[in-house]
Amino acid sequence: MRFASGNSSLLSLAAMMFIVSSMTLSSSCANNPNSSAGTNAKPNAAEAEKFIAEAEKKLFDLNIKFSRADWIKSTFITDDTEVLSAEANKDVIAATTELAEASRRFEGLELSPDLARKIKLLKLSLTLPAPKDAAERDELTRIAASMEGDYGKGKYCPDGEKGKCLSLGDMEEIMSNSRDPEELKRIWLGWHKVSPPYRKNYQRFVDLSNKGAKEMGFKDTGAMWRAKYDMEPDAFAVEEERLWQQVKPLYESLYAYTRHKLSEKYGKALVPEDGLIPAHRLGNMWAQSWGNVYSLLKPEGGDRGYDLTQILKARNTEPKQLVRYGESFFTSLGFAQLPGTFWERSLFTKPVDRDVVCHASAWDVDFEKDVRLKMCIQINEEDFTTVHHELGHNYYQMAYASQPFLYRDSANDAFHEAIGDTIALSVTSPYLKQINLIDKVPEQSADIGFLLQRALDKVAFLPFGYLVDQWRWKVFSGEIGPAEYNKAWWDLRAKYQGIAPPAPRSEEDFDAGAKYHVAANVPYARYFLAAILQFQFHRALCREAGFNGPLYQCSIYGNKKAGEKLNKMLAMGLSRPWPEALKTLTSEDKMDATAIIDYFAPLKQWLDEQNKKK
Repeated sequence: MRFASGNSSLLSLAAMMFIVSSMTLSSSCANNPNSSAGTNAKPNAAEAEKFIAEAEKKLFDLNIKFSRADWIKSTFITDDTEVLSAEANKDVIAATTELAEASRRFEGLELSPDLARKIKLLKLSLTLPAPKDAAERDELTRIAASMEGDYGKGKYCPDGEKGKCLSLGDMEEIMSNSRDPEELKRIWLGWHKVSPPYRKNYQRFVDLSNKGAKEMGFKDTGAMWRAKYDMEPDAFAVEEERLWQQVKPLYESLYAYTRHKLSEKYGKALVPEDGLIPAHRLGNMWAQSWGNVYSLLKPEGGDRGYDLTQILKARNTEPKQLVRYGESFFTSLGFAQLPGTFWERSLFTKPVDRDVVCHASAWDVDFEKDVRLKMCIQINEEDFTTVHHELGHNYYQMAYASQPFLYRDSANDAFHEAIGDTIALSVTSPYLKQINLIDKVPEQSADIGFLLQRALDKVAFLPFGYLVDQWRWKVFSGEIGPAEYNKAWWDLRAKYQGIAPPAPRSEEDFDAGAKYHVAANVPYARYFLAAILQFQFHRALCREAGFNGPLYQCSIYGNKKAGEKLNKMLAMGLSRPWPEALKTLTSEDKMDATAIIDYFAPLKQWLDEQNKKK
């Protein structure tokens, strides 16, 4: 099990685990007296308990085999290691599919809350439910694999196939740095040509996935996804909308300021002051975060007065030392040191003799103590913060290692990402002074620049994080039909983000599919929720630490009382519904976006003042 930093992409495990294998039941499962294939006799609670115990053991063993194979594949990329990893993953998926189907035999039985929860989690562990029909299952598997493959191979060749072609990474670099309106438009349109070829496949994919979900007792695939949040699917949709309404005023203030500054830069003809912002003007292929245009929006006096990247380089900081800083943060809270195997088996730098997957990720190889970090560390401020984030995942993994296998995960899929980001929020100027990386905390006059830069990452993401699954839920439910896929996508982007495409679009296009998580069937609500929860966690921990200043200046470094509170929640894993885990840490049983409002309060006031002037 691993968790990747950021939200722009996930590694292959995330994608693979969401593809249902077409394998038939293995003989061992078919002969299992607890499986639906083995008997028509009415089951009882004792059989259900035995079934779950055997299922947990089987999944535990298979997942360890896959984790080891996948680690080798990610740190030593060859055709052979890719095949070995895929084969091990296929075994995990096949077993999970079989066991989830077999568990339906126990529906309607009166079971203990613990046993009922494990059976529910087993059934909901699949993101892509497959139809029972073998031919349809094969078809769904092929479509799912081909869409992700087509996305991964996507490129743009400005001068045709014979000229130099640009990868997505190349195009993202241009989107980040270029200020040439025509170049930005050309690159945006170039990338969005990758998805129309699999638009028809996506339509069939939706039909087959929905059939599988209905066979498992859900209205559609979207309802199945929402059922994972310990509440009724419709109630979860209402909860997300409530959170969005809480943060909407903050986003609107940031949006208005950003639109005006971009209009100053590009002119009103290209960025109208009273219209939608063109999607290609915000420094990101999907306009999901705007930090790359900070230089165009930077307020006067916003310089913090120090450059952490240069400080780290001047001190000849090595990658392992950067990780030691992160470990010291956790030990200061009362957590144990990382195990010796972490330092022996992690990958901190890019090898010179082979290809590796450099994207930062935290690994839990044996689901107990063999945690690892895989990251090609660069000595800069971004990676300093990323290390703290990734170790948040590792310490979460170690905290719930004593739970039964089906509970060795975060309280819901947003909690893991939120915990990593919560720790990163404590990487503040006061923290840097405490560990002697800077001599003094910058004057408060520089705080607006810091908050604006962080808001362009955190706040700007919120509506995008919300709308991706809004679109998919409506597609799965049939509210959005195939004939209006693209229109509905841009209607939602206009409604929530205030974003417009750089050129007219039609139903020949498939712009939603130009986002990895749509092509690879990765649910996205977790990222929206994580963006909310991290501030709620941060505020609660700062209160526990007795901090009384502005929330954005708080770091819980060195506070064992806060560490004890944090560890108590982490150790629960997935054993209890997430509202109970949330209450353990925050004394609140509902997600609450007022914490992000508190955090950015000084910036909101400043933005409103700037907007009034304009």
